[in-house]
Amino acid sequence: MQPRQSIIAIFSTFVQFDADRFSGWATESRLRRSIQTCLQHTPKETSEYFWALYWYKFWQLPETQSLAKQHLTAYLQEPCYWISQKTAASFVSTQYRLPDCFQVAIAQIDRVLKSFNPSQTSTLKNYASIIFGSVIRETLRQRQEIDICTDWGLLRKISQKRLHESLQNAVSLTEIPDYILAWNCFKTLYIPTKAANSRQLSRPDDTIWEAIAKAYNSQSNQPATAQTIEKWLLNAAKAVRNYLYPTSDSLNLAKGEDDTYELLDHLPATQQPSLIQEIIAQEEEQARNSQQAQIHQVLVEAIAQLAAQLQQILHLYYQKKLNQDSIAQKLDIKQYTVSRRLTKAKETLLKSVASWSRDTLHISLTSDILKAMSSLIEDWLQNYYDDSNTNSP
Repeated sequence: MQPRQSIIAIFSTFVQFDADRFSGWATESRLRRSIQTCLQHTPKETSEYFWALYWYKFWQLPETQSLAKQHLTAYLQEPCYWISQKTAASFVSTQYRLPDCFQVAIAQIDRVLKSFNPSQTSTLKNYASIIFGSVIRETLRQRQEIDICTDWGLLRKISQKRLHESLQNAVSLTEIPDYILAWNCFKTLYIPTKAANSRQLSRPDDTIWEAIAKAYNSQSNQPATAQTIEKWLLNAAKAVRNYLYPTSDSLNLAKGEDDTYELLDHLPATQQPSLIQEIIAQEEEQARNSQQAQIHQVLVEAIAQLAAQLQQILHLYYQKKLNQDSIAQKLDIKQYTVSRRLTKAKETLLKSVASWSRDTLHISLTSDILKAMSSLIEDWLQNYYDDSNTNSP
């Protein structure tokens, strides 16, 4: 990939793919005119960090949110591309390639902007890379599980809550109770043998289908045949796959057909100077970078002091990308033990950062602050183990 150099290009162009490869940068004309106008107003500002915060501030205003989001989506194309390339390479067995991972990640731009906090994170690019990587990994893990499950295996694994959510996008609300009842009868009466592969379950035989239909009809005012119930359950499995496995739509194109319309033309003139002053003040981040480096060191030392098995579990979960069941099998322990020890390790790290914050920064630790710390530690763990060769903050 050829990196973008000018501020105009950084905030107005989008990645183009040719098959699985980067092919070039596509310019969105409205965004290009928008950022050109801004540069004419403040020609001395040539820092991409400045303009990222500038548009982030405008994204927080309802009347300018759409335009600002498009500029920030353009801005985050490069970190999204590089983290997508890195993550796709680590999931070599998946059918999803670089462009798929890229679309999965860039679709989370709203999540990035809503959770980004300039006072807690060094740059928007760094923060977005963490979120993008986490989203892609979780999506690929989930999709790999879905890909290897038969419809019957998937229906036995899904929870009722997730099934209900899936059906809301696939059938009418009046049909959902029938589907849920049929699914409950299926789970109750189709009990595979212990030797059966829970992911590769075959279709129940006709005897079981008749039993399912009988159980369903005893609880419903509208009788259904075994064939109808089987059809419902296959539709339900399809709905679950579509819900957990959505088609990614590109966000790279601006909305609207009128290429002459500029939201920038309608920005309140009185807000621009105060926003710029605020952003300039936020550029003085040396103290914050120092604090982040110290927090990184606190967490590294806290991990080193964990019990050997806790360190091993963190390593397997975050660096080797194993799920809890795989870790349990590898360490010859129960899955719930893995879950508890993961929780314990994260709580230990949270206590270390909380103590450092209280003693060094004299922060009064509220529940909201602890919750924010916990979320940042989760992102830090993802980044730390992904980059374990360098362990950079």
